Amino acid sequence: MSDTPVLSSAPTPKNTSDGYAKRAIFASASGYAMDGFDLLILSFGMLAIAQSFGVSKAEAGALTSVTLWGAVVGGVLFGVLADRFGRAKMLAWSIILFAVFTGLCALSPNLESLAVLRFIAGMGLGGEFGIGMTLAAEAWPAAKRARATALVGIGWQVGVLAAAFISPWAISQFGWRGLFAIGAVPAVIAFVVRKRIGEPEIFQRASTEPKPSFGTQLKMLFADRPTTMATIGILVLCSVQNFGYYGVMTWLPTYLSDSLGLGLTKSSLWTAVTVVGMMAGIFLFGQFADKFGRRPTFWAYQAGAVVSLLVYSQLSNEVALLFGGAVMGFFVNGMLGGLGALMAESYRTQIRSLAQNVLFNLGRGVGAFAPVVVALVATEHGFAIAIGALAALYVLEMVAMLLIPERKGVALAD
Repeated sequence: MSDTPVLSSAPTPKNTSDGYAKRAIFASASGYAMDGFDLLILSFGMLAIAQSFGVSKAEAGALTSVTLWGAVVGGVLFGVLADRFGRAKMLAWSIILFAVFTGLCALSPNLESLAVLRFIAGMGLGGEFGIGMTLAAEAWPAAKRARATALVGIGWQVGVLAAAFISPWAISQFGWRGLFAIGAVPAVIAFVVRKRIGEPEIFQRASTEPKPSFGTQLKMLFADRPTTMATIGILVLCSVQNFGYYGVMTWLPTYLSDSLGLGLTKSSLWTAVTVVGMMAGIFLFGQFADKFGRRPTFWAYQAGAVVSLLVYSQLSNEVALLFGGAVMGFFVNGMLGGLGALMAESYRTQIRSLAQNVLFNLGRGVGAFAPVVVALVATEHGFAIAIGALAALYVLEMVAMLLIPERKGVALAD
């Protein structure tokens, strides 16, 4: 039997008529919010870390890269475990892992030990996206699937927004170590998530079938030509999404503070406005994708990302940067609202979490190079040129969309 998902009309799962679907969204979005919080506090603490250990900005920036490489490893691990033992169960354990090791970062005596702890914390972080998106996609009906995964994506930005406001205060009061101590809070949420959410109906049906081996699961990502083309296209989307996001957000506070002289407190406000733009973009992406389809919505946002990045890189006025950041964030990160639905619709239940985690976290692995690449380009040519150059990546994304079938409104394949 072919492993390509069968296109068919989509019945409404039984468990979407009660509170289960909403609890699935809350659980997934909460976990993803903690991830967003964790990574942005690292961005805000980057300069303080560099000064504390006497290293360059590029060396400190590599901490984000190390975290994201850990996410690749953790994404594969937790993807396999979630397809075998359950989405909700592995969601809780992934939160516990990254929360504990994020807290331990506060005790790091040097950059090397901090890098090791960030790698392990990243392993926990790597499970969040794929498991949360899978849980939401399987819990909601096809007509609202993109809206459901968009709400999970907004969870990340809620965490980022919290970090943007808390970080300047925490650094001034406790230093960068205090930031990581605060990052340990998600461990509490993990226990709440585990107790309040069960497994989706479609997973429960599939759990009675024999579990394929890890090697077989990976082969199913390339089961036939249509599936292979979709896998390649989605991998490009995930890589560009992550490279663009981490390229912008890792150094945006520094760009606004150092290069444009806004100061740390004001730059945090400007960054927060950019994040609000991202939240609006993600939310509306879900609405548009469910109404007009995945492919046209992606193309519209990708074109907007190209234009907004090029324009933003030329701005210097404070007011223009404020509104320009919101518009840039809307398009550059808004596409996150559709990735979860797009991947859920492309693979069967037996490999859905694995596919989400492997492809998105491989994209994170590519994105892991962004902080270092942006720092190197910025050193030679300035941050404005480095940010503007990211626009070319979204043209590549537009081409990659041709490889991914439109599956708006179809049932998820068992």
